Amino acid sequence: MVHSANAILTRPVRPLALLALLVVALTLAGCGGKRAEAADGADVTTGTLRIVTTTGQIGDIARNIGGDGVTVESLMGPGVDPHLYVASESDVERLANADMILYNGHFLEAQMSDVLEQIGEYKPVIAVTEGIDPARLLPWAKDADEFDPHIWFDVKLWSIAATAVRDGLVALDAANAETYNANAERYLAQLDELDAYVQAQADTLPEERRILVTAHDAFSYFGRTYGFTVRGLQGISTASEAGTSDVRELAIYIAEHKVPALFVESSVPVRTIEALQAAVEAQGWQVEIGGSLFSDAMGSPDTPEGTYDGMVRHNIDTIVAALNR
Repeated sequence: MVHSANAILTRPVRPLALLALLVVALTLAGCGGKRAEAADGADVTTGTLRIVTTTGQIGDIARNIGGDGVTVESLMGPGVDPHLYVASESDVERLANADMILYNGHFLEAQMSDVLEQIGEYKPVIAVTEGIDPARLLPWAKDADEFDPHIWFDVKLWSIAATAVRDGLVALDAANAETYNANAERYLAQLDELDAYVQAQADTLPEERRILVTAHDAFSYFGRTYGFTVRGLQGISTASEAGTSDVRELAIYIAEHKVPALFVESSVPVRTIEALQAAVEAQGWQVEIGGSLFSDAMGSPDTPEGTYDGMVRHNIDTIVAALNR
C-alpha cells in the first residue's frame, strides 16, 4: 500500500518534487504489478502486467501486443498536449505500481523526460522511439542534436516503436513470449495495411494541392512520407509561441498558393488557426477550416479515433476531403 498515494490530489507537481514522491512510493510499494518474489527468489505470477504509457498512441501498441496479458493505462488522454503536460500527484501511484513504463522520447514529454529516465533505475522504462536510426529522423530546427518526436505520423517508422514494445514485453515476461510475438506479427501487418491506405488516399490529391497547414509543426514525418508540403503556425513544440510576423508570413504563403483549407488540432486551442484564417482573408484569399486533426493525442476511447488506426485514417480522410475541394 502506498501511503502517499491514498491522499493524492490531481494538482501538477514539478519534476523534482515528482521524483521525490516516486522514490517514496516505489520504496513503499515495492515492484508492484504482476510479479512478486517468492521466498526462494523465484517469480510468481499474481495477475496481468501493469503497463503505463505516456500517450494514447503508445498505449494502443501495448494493448494490441500485450493482449490479455496486460492492463494498460495512458497518462495523457484525449485533447492533452504532451509538450505542456506536467505530471500530477495522481500519476505517482500509477507510475509506482507499473511493471513497465513506455514513453515516446525525443523530448516529446518535455516536463517528464528526466523523471522517466530516473525511474528506469527502479523498473523497465522504455523510450519506444529511441531505437530508430537517427538517419531516418527529422531534425528539430532549434537544435541539430535533437529530433522531431512526432514519429507516429510515419506509419512505417511507428512500426519500429511497436517492435520496441514487443521486445520489452518479451524481456519482462519471457514465459508469454510466443503470445507477444504472435500479437506483434498481427499488429505489424495491420500497420502495413494502414500505411498503404494512407499513401493511396494521398495519391488521389494532385501534387499542387498537397499543402497541409496546421496549428503546430507536428506533421513533418507525414509530409515527408506521403508527399505533402507541411507548414505549422507554431513550432514542433506547442510551448513555442507564434508571433505576429509568423502569422503574416504564413498568411501570405497560403494566399499565394491558394491553399483551400487549414486544419485545427484536437490538442491545440482553435484560436491559433482562427487568427491565421483572419490574416489570410486580409490578404484577399478565403480559406476554410477543413476540420480537426488528431496530432499529439488520439480521440476518446469509445470512438474509432481512439485507436491509432482510426486516428490515422480520420486524419488522412479529413485532409484529402478538405484539400480536394
